[in-house]
Amino acid sequence: MAIRLSIIIPAHNEGSRLEQGLSRLEPILDILGRDEVEVIVVDDGSSDDTGLRASKLLTPLPHSLVIKMEQNAGKGAALKLGASVALGREVIITDADTAINPSQIPALLAALNGHDMAVGSRAIDGVIRYDSALRTVAGSQFNRLVRHWTKTTIRDTQCGFKAFRLPIIRLFAIFGQVEGFAFDAEWLYLANRLGLTIATTQVTWDDVAGSSVSLGRHAWSMLKEIRDVPQTTYRTVVVRVPRGAVDRDAVATACKQSRIQGVVLAHRGDLDIVVLPRDGAPGAVSIAKVCGGEMGLMSIDELHGCEFEAL
Repeated sequence: MAIRLSIIIPAHNEGSRLEQGLSRLEPILDILGRDEVEVIVVDDGSSDDTGLRASKLLTPLPHSLVIKMEQNAGKGAALKLGASVALGREVIITDADTAINPSQIPALLAALNGHDMAVGSRAIDGVIRYDSALRTVAGSQFNRLVRHWTKTTIRDTQCGFKAFRLPIIRLFAIFGQVEGFAFDAEWLYLANRLGLTIATTQVTWDDVAGSSVSLGRHAWSMLKEIRDVPQTTYRTVVVRVPRGAVDRDAVATACKQSRIQGVVLAHRGDLDIVVLPRDGAPGAVSIAKVCGGEMGLMSIDELHGCEFEAL
């Protein structure tokens, strides 16, 4: 049976919280259909037993994968890696503590229907209310600056509960350059550049203790990354091919030989565009030969309004 949904969970030093978090995911898998869901845990260079615990906890599932990153690269980097190997037509990202109860996954998927991505929002009347008034005010000011720099209208950019069509999250993995906690804001910025449609859905959450991100500790570094996003040049390696001339099997073979993952096919007028990661030049050479295409670089704005599918 084909995998319909991929759930990607980034985890850094989550060994003590992973069991409780995954136990909250267990009931919803029966509702979604275990044979159609894969769970991917990306161990972001943990120094504890996160990877080992994840492997043991996921063993009973028919489709699961644990990826161990050798060094801590950041939440954004972990999710990009997970997105590049995901197989589901739809992809959900959620945090290891599952502070947003996975029972809300069906509502998130319903919001995704007819859209490119769906964002869970903890905001009520435009405000996320934390466990203290100071944190609530700080969070509101943080979001105001994020919206200013990224031009997004989303009120809860940092909610760790989002859904995507597979080619869309792959595009974010290809173009995204922020590897830390600010990746959410960059992805929303990229969504605007691509002309994507975004839905939001209200979610409830539990402020679980032990989170590795702190607004106080990380706010300034995150804001610096987000401030630099509009000045970043976003372009990647592509192969331009006449419409309908892409040999999917040949592309898959070329990518496998070049160890390239997460490729996207864009459709624009009479042109098909194979979109590869920035380091995908070796694969692009092979794809251009077998498909009779032209290899080159393309900016994200040239893909605005295209139709996308995962290869």
